[in-house]
Amino acid sequence: MADFKDVTELIYSINDKRLLDDFLAGITTAKERAEIGQRLEIIKRLLAGEPQHKIAHDLGVGIATVTRGSKELAAGKFKVLR
Repeated sequence: MADFKDVTELIYSINDKRLLDDFLAGITTAKERAEIGQRLEIIKRLLAGEPQHKIAHDLGVGIATVTRGSKELAAGKFKVLR
């Protein structure tokens, strides 16, 4: 059975943006893709120094969702965006 590491290895091996888009669209729902985009927006805004409450309000998400992103940043995740 494939695990998350298998997924990341496969994504890393895809060298064509169209093939990557096709693969990711095939394994996710429209809702999941929207949520991933929203989470990326949260991280970008946190990195820009926006207050958590403002981010939550602007995006219509719970403060816990934004706080989770903040905790992941504090744990050293998202180095690719810094």
